[in-house]
Order: sequence, then structure tokens, then C-alpha cells
Amino acid sequence: MSAVSGADDKKNDITLIERVDEKQRSTPTDDDRLSVVDFAGDSGLPPPPILTKEQEKQLYRKIDLRLMPILALMYLFSFLDRGNIGNAKLQGLTTQLHLVGNQYNIALTMYFVPYCLFECPANLVLKKFRPSRWLPAITMVWGTVMTLMGLVKTYPQLVGVRVCLGVAEAGLFPGVVYYLTLWYPRAMLQFRVGIFFGAASVAGAFSGLLAFGISFMSGKSGLLGWSWIFILEGMATVLVGLLALLVMVDFPSTAKFLTPEEKAYVIWKKKFDNSSVGEEERFAPRHIWAAFSDWQVWLHILVYMSIVGPLYGISLFLPSIIKTFGFTNAISQLLTVPPYIFATITLYVFAIWSDAVKKRSPFILAGLCMLLVGFTINISDVAPGVKYFGTFFCVAGSYASFPGVVSWLGNNLSGQYKRGVGMALHIGIGNFAGAIASNVFRTQDEPRYILGHGIMLMFVGIGFVSVPTVVFLYMRINRKRDEEVANGRVNYTDRQLRALGDKAPDFRYIL
Repeated sequence: MSAVSGADDKKNDITLIERVDEKQRSTPTDDDRLSVVDFAGDSGLPPPPILTKEQEKQLYRKIDLRLMPILALMYLFSFLDRGNIGNAKLQGLTTQLHLVGNQYNIALTMYFVPYCLFECPANLVLKKFRPSRWLPAITMVWGTVMTLMGLVKTYPQLVGVRVCLGVAEAGLFPGVVYYLTLWYPRAMLQFRVGIFFGAASVAGAFSGLLAFGISFMSGKSGLLGWSWIFILEGMATVLVGLLALLVMVDFPSTAKFLTPEEKAYVIWKKKFDNSSVGEEERFAPRHIWAAFSDWQVWLHILVYMSIVGPLYGISLFLPSIIKTFGFTNAISQLLTVPPYIFATITLYVFAIWSDAVKKRSPFILAGLCMLLVGFTINISDVAPGVKYFGTFFCVAGSYASFPGVVSWLGNNLSGQYKRGVGMALHIGIGNFAGAIASNVFRTQDEPRYILGHGIMLMFVGIGFVSVPTVVFLYMRINRKRDEEVANGRVNYTDRQLRALGDKAPDFRYIL
């Protein structure tokens, strides 16, 4: 990679940059040159270099190698720690703590209440407290909480520790997704969210394997297998947090692993990704109101709930569901692994394909179709082998479409602070579906769990209504803006366009 150079100053000014279009590279206009000059002056960096497509791929591959492994590892342990209670249930948790009735379900639910409430505030403080400090710190905190969960002796203690776990984990997922939107353009986002969230499906596979292995420690130091699951996995999480503290970076402008020219390109590419004049980045209270009052945030919450409800339903109860097929505890733990492996493969296929075609909704609908098939099979009175086959669709449908759900709204909110607040609302309120899913797979409903599977199908139905509705509205707005531009009815200054954000006439929603 090389910076822009020329024989003289005049030539250098003229060839500062070529706009990188989604379809083709074109010669810069006078407006483009003004934007680049403003950008260089505002950022304190040199003008962005001209890159070929291959050079651009190499740059973002370099960024991927630095950001994605540690983010994926952190989220792997996050999902492992919130979901391993399902494995612990089979290793004596409910028996030793004398849980009766719906006490186990209440313990699951109490995780989601603070998790949902604290996500939005956590996103607002992320930029102020620096991602390289904030995200590792909360990882070490919830790792400590998870370790202590292995020492609880009563039901109230279990509920209290689950609440603390929800508070500690609340900032990770929305924080990382928002963090990624500061590094990657819209068309590159879902694959990165897919890599990050793919760790959740890998965690599902690991959880069963680890639970099977750790079960042999039952009785050591007077602790049953469920205690060792929490203690060992919690200690590992603390170590991951310490590693993240050493390797994480903050923002493109401060990343020491990038050259000044690379920093300039990444910042410019992201700044002018959503519109021809870039995003407004200075905070103002109206950004919060803009997120709260945007129709798409609230409709996307329904889309989110349609996927995350089945996701938590299947991830928290899969070991128990498989056990009702007639298998032992140990075999049930092992049989949770293949569905998650299938889900991980499907997730990455969806993520790569979605970024290639620059569309999100078709893959969300595909995931909903898989969920419909999977839960319809499991609510039916069929052979255990057929039901186990259905769990593959349940796990893959929810996990594979989830990155697209998150990326879709992130793609269509312009302005760093509006996007941060909007995505926190999206994820925070949407995760209340997880609280619902925690309470519908009841012990008294074994072995068919008709209520639980029926509620999961209800969530799927919400998705089949909300996703086409969002697509229809996006298409109508995009078409209207195309007509306005074609008829010359657009007359705004660059500053006004930046203030309008995703309401600007040159902004197009991704479908």
C-alpha cells in the first residue's frame, strides 16, 4: 500500500482520492475533493491513499486478524457462561439446591432483566471509557461472578448471582457490534458480526463437550459436577479478559498497528460510507431522541425478538429437550454438539453470502423458515430420531440468521451516537424475548414441551409479519428518494445532510 503521490502539488491536490463506490470506482468530483480536504484537516491525518480492491482487502484482512479473534473469544465465553446453566441442570444443580416448581425458570429469567436494562447505558459509556479497557474489564467481572456461582448453596443465592451476571454481561454484545460499526463499512459488517457471533454457536458445541468432561470431576473437594462447570469456565473467562486487556485496540485513529495512511483510509471509508458527505459525529441530545423516535428501531425490535426468542429457548433447554428423547445425561450432553456445528457452518455461509449480495432480509427469512420446520417437528408426536433431526433446524435457524438481524439495523442507522443508542435499544428491549423463552419450557410439560415449542412458533410468526413489513417500507422510502433526486427536488448543504443522517435524500436503506 502506498500514499497518494504526484510530481507537483497541483497534481497531488487533483488526485487526492477516488470515491470507492459499491459497484465501481469513479473519478472524483469537485465535491469529493472538498470532502477529502475537509476530512484530512478534521482528522489530523494525511489524505487517504488510492487503493485497488485487492489492497483494500489486504487492509481489512489486517484489521480482521487484530480485532476478530479476541472479540470472538470474549463472546464465546460470554455465551458459554450464560448458557452453561442448562448443562449444569443435568449435573445436579436443581437437586442440590432443592429447586422446585418454576424456580429454575425464574433463575434464568432474572439474568435477562438487568441484561436488558443495562445495555443502552453501557453503549453510551463505551466511547468515553475506551473499548480496550471497558470490554476486558466487564469480561473479568462476569468471569468472577461465574466462578462464584459454583459456590452457591441456596436458591436466593443462585438468583442473586444470575442478576449480577446479567449486569456484567450487558455491555459486551451491543458494545462490540457498535464498536465494529466504527471500523467497517456497511457492506462488510455482517460477515464480521457473523465471525463474532459464530462464537456463540461454537460455545454451544463446547458447552456440551466441557460439561461431559467436567462431569467426571463430580465429588472432587466436596463439589458436584455443576459447581465445577461454573468454577472452571468462570476462571477461564477471567484469563480471557486479561488477554483482551493486552491485545485490544480502541479506534482506527488511535490504532498503532495501522500506518497513518491506513488509518486515513479506514476513517474516510467509514465516514463517507452512508452518504456523500459523511456522518455527524459530535454528540448532541437530539441523537438520543432521534433513535427513540425512529420507526425502524421499533419494528426491528420485533424482528430481533422473532429470532432471539427461539435462540435462547433452544440454547437454554436443548440438553433437557434431548434428554426427553430417552438418552442418559452424559449422552444428552454430547448430542448437543452436532446441531451447533451445523449451525456454525450455516451461519458463516449466510454471513458471507449476505455481504456479497448486500442484502439482509432474505437470509433472515431463510432462518425463520428453518425455525418453522424445526419447531413444527418438535411439537409433533413423532419418533425421537425425527425430533433430534428437527433440533438441527431450530439451532441453525436462530443462530445463522441472528447476525443479519443485528447488522440490518446497524446498516440503516446513520450517525455514530444515534446508531449506538438505536442498537442498544434494539438489543436491550429485544432480549426480553429471552426472558419469555426462559419460562415456557416447564418441567411439567415434558416430554413434548407443547407450550414451549408453541411459543417459539409464535415468535416465528411475528418474524414472518415484521420482516416483510420492514422491507416494504424500506423499498418505498428508497424509491421516493430516487424520484426526488431524479427530479432535482433536493437542495441541502453538506452540513444539513450530515445532520439528517439516514433521513438524508442520498441515503439508501439496505434491504
